[in-house]
Amino acid sequence: MELEFNLNSLYICVNNMDRAVDFYKRLLNINPDTYDQVFSIFNINGFRFCLFNNEKVNEKKSWGNNCLPSFNVNDMNKLMEKLNKLNSKIVFPLTKINDSYVLEFEDSEGNHIEAYSKIF
Repeated sequence: MELEFNLNSLYICVNNMDRAVDFYKRLLNINPDTYDQVFSIFNINGFRFCLFNNEKVNEKKSWGNNCLPSFNVNDMNKLMEKLNKLNSKIVFPLTKINDSYVLEFEDSEGNHIEAYSKIF
C-alpha cells in the first residue's frame, strides 16, 4: 500500500475556546461537529476548520502566524518512516487528541506542517 495524502483541514490557535467557538458559530452560521476545550471542529462543506487551544497541551505558537496545513494520512508509521528518511524534525510529538493521532514536522524551509491519522 502506498502512502496517501489528503489535504482536508486546517486549524488556528485560540486563547479562549468558548469565545472562539461562539465567534465562528456566529460567523459561519453552523455549530461545531466536535466541541472540546482543546480542539473543536467545524465542518465547512467537507473541509475541517479547527480551533486549537495550544496552551492546554503546552505547545508554543507564534500569534498571527499560526495556521498550519494539516494532512490526513492513512498510515502514520509510513509517514514517520518517510520523515525520518527526509531528515525532517518532529516538532510536536505523536499525540492522541480526540479520535486521532497527531504530529507536527518541520519541512525543508522551516515550516511546521501537521499530519493526523484517525484511530480506528
